[in-house]
Amino acid sequence: MRIGQAGAAAADEGSQGEREQPAQRAPGPAPTGRAVSALLEVSGVTRCFGELRAVDDVTLSVSEGARHALIGPNGAGKSTLFNVVAGALRPTAGRVRLAGRDVTRLPEWRRARLGLARTFQHSSVLLHCTAVENVLVSVQREAGVAARMLPAPRRRRALVDQCLELLDTVGLAGREHLRAAALSHGERRQLELAVALGARPRLLLLDEPAAGMSPAETARLTELVRGLPREVTVLLIEHDLDVVFGLADRVTVLHLGRHLATGTPQQVRADPAVREAYLGASDAAELF
Repeated sequence: MRIGQAGAAAADEGSQGEREQPAQRAPGPAPTGRAVSALLEVSGVTRCFGELRAVDDVTLSVSEGARHALIGPNGAGKSTLFNVVAGALRPTAGRVRLAGRDVTRLPEWRRARLGLARTFQHSSVLLHCTAVENVLVSVQREAGVAARMLPAPRRRRALVDQCLELLDTVGLAGREHLRAAALSHGERRQLELAVALGARPRLLLLDEPAAGMSPAETARLTELVRGLPREVTVLLIEHDLDVVFGLADRVTVLHLGRHLATGTPQQVRADPAVREAYLGASDAAELF
């Protein structure tokens, strides 16, 4: 996989003057610049399935406003760690903190109320509902309006307008009255993003958002995520490294369930241990 032109330019620029420092072997502070607090803190998290340690003593920190990618070869423990962060799995050991609060033992719905939203590897939209109805479920929940209740006409109009704005944000303007089953795969992923944003998250977990997409759909999704306001912190798993290096300002690499490296995209691309983990050899020119 080739490096994008912007990434190559950044690498060339970094070679002039002071060189990039190597990726960290343990998660370190946020990138230099203004002070940024950690929105998500994962401390010594282990998750076992019987004798298998799917995640083994992983520590990482995601700064508020960051675009932080979690990558690694198949079986590295990425999805398991995601599920621990989201609350779908409870860790065998370790702690998860969201905005300074220990949420290790909180269920998914409690974490959602604290500002965590997620998408999944496989689209989870309601296929029999229209696009606007899918988003309305999320928007009504955030507004404290139960799905079984019928709000006053003016209130409902305001909620629907909010849904239409979200659909426009993700590139689905004019598709609001189509059932989700009639949308393309890429459009369903865009719809899932609109549903997640309807919850007004502080932390958005994206689990392989570009999976199964065409190059054009992937490019569109990348632009959508890049354009999200910095009030929304993004942690994503993605196998398409062009997407990762085009979006992330921080990258954490897992290998065999353990933390391998954390750094900027340039640092991670240049890390020999990361190259070894992906290809089993130090020459990863085709991959990176």
